[in-house]
This record gives sequence, C-alpha cells and structure tokens, in this order.
Amino acid sequence: MPFFVYIIVSLQNGTSYKGFSLNPVLRLKQHNDGLSKYTSQFMPWKLVYIEQFSSKSDALIREKI
Repeated sequence: MPFFVYIIVSLQNGTSYKGFSLNPVLRLKQHNDGLSKYTSQFMPWKLVYIEQFSSKSDALIREKI
C-alpha cells in the first residue's frame, strides 16, 4: 500500500499546507469541502505536489521536514 505526502496551495491567498494521506486526491476534496478545520478558512485549494512512499514511517518523516 502506498503512502503519500502532498502540498496544497490556497487559491485565496497563496498559503501552502503539507499533509500525509493514503489518497491525496480524496484528501484534496476534503480540504475543499471544508472538512479540515485549519484549511477550511483558506479555500479553495490546489494540489501542487505529491510524493509517494512505500512505508508509512518514511512518508511521515518527509511530511515533518
């Protein structure tokens, strides 16, 4: 099962957000549907970067960098 780190950018004000997900396309939809408290204030969002990892631990380490 692949794990992903993604970066989204707010089309409202240019704020960027980095996250971890098993499904970054679905996660982008959740951000744009206002289901994330922090990102809901800066909608809409655009997915600008995805990186795939084979291990969850590697993806979580990358997310924190």
